[in-house]
Amino acid sequence: MGGVVSRDDFLWTYDEQPHTSRRTEIVKKYPQIKELFGVDPSLKWVITAMVAAQLFFCWLLQDEDLLLVLLMAYCCGGVINHALTLAIHDVSHNTAFGQKRSFDNRIFGIFTNLPIGIPISVAFKKYHVEHHRYLGEDGLDTDVPTEFEAKFFTSAPLKFIWLILQPLFYGLRPLIIYNKLPNDLEILNFAVQFAFDGLIWYCFGFKSLFYLVFGTLIAMGVHPSAGHFISEHYVFTEGQETYSYYGLWNLCTFNVGYHMEHHDFPYVPSRHLPKLREIASEYYTSLDQHQSWTWVLYSFVTDPKMGPYARHKRVASAPQIHEGRHILRQYWEGIFNYFAIPQIMSWISDSISAKKVK
Repeated sequence: MGGVVSRDDFLWTYDEQPHTSRRTEIVKKYPQIKELFGVDPSLKWVITAMVAAQLFFCWLLQDEDLLLVLLMAYCCGGVINHALTLAIHDVSHNTAFGQKRSFDNRIFGIFTNLPIGIPISVAFKKYHVEHHRYLGEDGLDTDVPTEFEAKFFTSAPLKFIWLILQPLFYGLRPLIIYNKLPNDLEILNFAVQFAFDGLIWYCFGFKSLFYLVFGTLIAMGVHPSAGHFISEHYVFTEGQETYSYYGLWNLCTFNVGYHMEHHDFPYVPSRHLPKLREIASEYYTSLDQHQSWTWVLYSFVTDPKMGPYARHKRVASAPQIHEGRHILRQYWEGIFNYFAIPQIMSWISDSISAKKVK
């Protein structure tokens, strides 16, 4: 138990990801599943209530002992913030306002991000699209660990440290694997988030801000709610790439445990995933599933077959695209044109050039 990891490479596969063909087959057999697509009208109200709850806890904990703040961050605030990261995941699929209101979903994602303390919403969206479209593909799916992670974290103690450092690697991995240029909404996400963090510090003090940020980081590491990071795609059964979990943690993680179902139908709101499984149950009951996220974390650390290399990987089917998509461009260009800023800048440039000629 807890020996050195036995794998020395990823599990390279040359088959298409299983979700595409299964989706086609399920829709053909159960066309009524299309009725589950679309908007979850309750999502924005649930998220708003969670943001309000975190603000209440910030007010409540501002003068409390640091030990109580730590306990609350692990047991309560971390769970709420982790749920909010998964709400961002849901919103990234446009389930708050629908596919035709993509911009509204991005802005609401920035609002959802506020109690998390770290700006992640817009960046998550731009990389998560690739995770679904190019599952496991080299250089495109940043959910797959880097070579450094896989080669260094090979023993039980090191794998435990790797779990603690999950937030760090999830943040740095895109910069190493697929470094996309930031877009304007990402800059807005950073500005709004840091302004909110400053407001929390000003209104409630350091302990309240620490409660939010520490809760976010600890609940993404060695915490039962973080078990889904490992349970979703790490290969516990040879030949199976994605796994579901149907336990109680789904009640406070927006059904992220229904992961096979989610990858088969990414635009079905998380609220409807149990209904999806009920309709097409024969496609999922025969596949292996996890019974406990805590057991997943324990098994990952102690089983020599498990480690960062325990992931399916594919050769990239498309080139990397580094250019960012600037959704706000039409707005700020419109403002610039309204105030004739391009013409003013051109006039200044011409005036400077004319003086140089003289």
